[in-house]
Amino acid sequence: MGEKRYSLEELAAITGGILTKANDAVIERVAPPKLADENTLALAMNEEEIENIAHSKAKAVLVPLGVNLEGISTIEVERPKLAFMKLLNVFYIAPDTPREIHPTAVIDKSAKIGKNVSIGANVVISRDVEIGDNTAIMPNVYIGKGAKIGSDCLFHPGVNVGDFVKIGSRCIFHHGVSLGADGFSFVTEAPSNIEQARKEGAIKETNTEIKVFKIPSLGSVEIGDDVEIGANTTIDRGTIENTTIGSQTKIDNLVMIGHNCKIGKACTIVSQVGIAGSCIIGDRVVIAGQAGLKDHVEIGDDSIILAKAGITKSFPKKSVIMGAPAVLRKDFIKRLKYLDEAEIMVQKYKKYQHLLEDYEKFLNEDAKI
Repeated sequence: MGEKRYSLEELAAITGGILTKANDAVIERVAPPKLADENTLALAMNEEEIENIAHSKAKAVLVPLGVNLEGISTIEVERPKLAFMKLLNVFYIAPDTPREIHPTAVIDKSAKIGKNVSIGANVVISRDVEIGDNTAIMPNVYIGKGAKIGSDCLFHPGVNVGDFVKIGSRCIFHHGVSLGADGFSFVTEAPSNIEQARKEGAIKETNTEIKVFKIPSLGSVEIGDDVEIGANTTIDRGTIENTTIGSQTKIDNLVMIGHNCKIGKACTIVSQVGIAGSCIIGDRVVIAGQAGLKDHVEIGDDSIILAKAGITKSFPKKSVIMGAPAVLRKDFIKRLKYLDEAEIMVQKYKKYQHLLEDYEKFLNEDAKI
């Protein structure tokens, strides 16, 4: 990070902030106040970090609009997190992606490689692949036959791209991403336990000699522009149609998206989410960590699924969903209130239980007369 040096005026212009200058600090890095030195722009974006400035060696600090500090240069910004993003982009050091083809890369003769493409060591590019200009493919990436990749993409080491996958431009794929593995799709000769339970509500007969047959996946995966997918996330190919991910969608690490799913535009899917096959997720949907969706459910545009929700049914647009099995947030809160009321009722019952028991004895004795 020390390779880059900026004046306070330059950083104020980059962030769109208001500079109140108390010194001539030269900034080489950004950090929280407690970790900052004289060449650091301290980031005090909340009350706790603002209080920590008193214990900082920083000569300059980024603060929310309206925060005034004595004896220290400040850059005031209206949206601190947006300014934070701009600063990190300034000081970010990109991965090494030399604009060349490494001699150990294996590239089929039929592949079409665009201009200024970087292909690292041990990359395998299969037949009929197309790769757009300025795309960087780091070591140990596999790209299956017929895949089509847009321009300005970045593939971190260990990404696997299946056959016929289509990827838009400016996409980022982190370590170990799998695109286009076969869907988890099987069928049995006789009705399985799952089919019985769904139909009858119980498992009545068990076939100990049951045979399970794999259903082939003929579809692939199609990804829009400006998509980012985190490490070790898997997106399965469709059965007879493509699994699709809309443009601007951001997917965290360790997410599983099943076959035939349709994920909309500008969605945010957080770590350890599992989405079963044939789900339809609308645009701008947020799915928080460890939520799980059963197959064939539909989530409307602009909905929010809170952490660890268990989705067993579809929800309309602009829903806020939580719980397992999941319900609308307002219904979940209503149920919590009912539980609180139930606890009060139980306490009252215990208080007067002896009176109720005495009354029951009285009724029983009266009945014998």
